[in-house]
Amino acid sequence: MKTIETSGKTVEEAIEIALLDLDADRTDVEIEVISKGKPGILGIGSEPAKIRAELLENIPDTVKIAGNVLKNIVAFSGVQVVVTLKQVYQDDVEGPVFDLDGEDSGLLIGRKGETLRALQLLVNLLTSAESKERSNVLVDVAGYQERRHLTLRTIAKKTADRVISTGKPVSLEPMPASERRIVHIALSEHSEVKTISTGSGLQRKVVIESVDK
Repeated sequence: MKTIETSGKTVEEAIEIALLDLDADRTDVEIEVISKGKPGILGIGSEPAKIRAELLENIPDTVKIAGNVLKNIVAFSGVQVVVTLKQVYQDDVEGPVFDLDGEDSGLLIGRKGETLRALQLLVNLLTSAESKERSNVLVDVAGYQERRHLTLRTIAKKTADRVISTGKPVSLEPMPASERRIVHIALSEHSEVKTISTGSGLQRKVVIESVDK
């Protein structure tokens, strides 16, 4: 696999340069943002954005299908964002991660991420239908999911400390399956607490309790 690093005034410009150098489409490469750069003041103190792009070989069909599904949804909806493949496979997700970014990013996130969750569900349904197998695709918008998952891991660890200190179980707020999975994984190797999911539908939540309970 071929990997290059490029820079530009913005992350988007750096990505476009990498794609030209690699003669590839956005869904043919994994993109890692090294630095978002700094605009500076009147050009003073500015720093270029830097990214690392890896040209992929033997991309799974489900990844290609998911990428096309996302691009078709974006084109149909008319929102001004671009689709980028961040990872072909992420352990926490058990599938690929795509990021959408652009001037209309906020429209795709919605209140408390509701629009983004609906978009992710639609992408997985359409991808599964076309590939004839269950797909796990994480759709992120401007890094929202990444920040949310980091927050969930922090909440999980702090709540675990609270459970150990008080000896009492703690229920987290209701959350979708993908977010509950992040909490379960974050504490899966913890020796003093365990996690279980309770409730049904939109009220399903994670409970963290002592292993001695």
